[in-house]
Amino acid sequence: MSPSSHQAILLVDGYNIIGDWSDLKQSRDRHGLEAARYELVECLINYSAAVAYRTKVVFDAHYQDTPRSSEIHTSALSVHYTAFAETADTYIEKFCATFARKKYQQESTRLIVATSDRAQQLTVVGYGAEWLSAPMLEREVGLAVQKTKSKTKKQTKRKPPGRFLFNTLDPAAQKRLKQMRQGM
Repeated sequence: MSPSSHQAILLVDGYNIIGDWSDLKQSRDRHGLEAARYELVECLINYSAAVAYRTKVVFDAHYQDTPRSSEIHTSALSVHYTAFAETADTYIEKFCATFARKKYQQESTRLIVATSDRAQQLTVVGYGAEWLSAPMLEREVGLAVQKTKSKTKKQTKRKPPGRFLFNTLDPAAQKRLKQMRQGM
């Protein structure tokens, strides 16, 4: 899917989501932040593909003296680590402000911010972004997973075409092959 086909940009406050979703909290407590970050990113890769969002997951530098960095995981999802002393909230607010100034809205692109931080919610809505709480995002991700599973189930329930490749071809290709076989 090309980046221009994305109908929305989803900004995710990574540690806020990890701190809210029970399975990610358990992963963090048992295996550390790295494991929880990995699980969140994997989950959002699938979700972003299912709903055609361009997703940016933002993590605080977490008191580490490191420069800002980004990792592109797929064409639909990237992870951003803030610079030392910069919070994910600050990064998200700057992005929202830039988004509002550049008037992406004219291109009918939606900006959605996922966080349960109330102050952050008020700020991003003030910039014209939509807001999703962590529990709301978790529900949406769950629904997307169910929809994908249902779709996959329906596809596998279809009657198999048989053991011959010929049976998998569309009728026009089958007709052409029959003609070629008969020398027409």
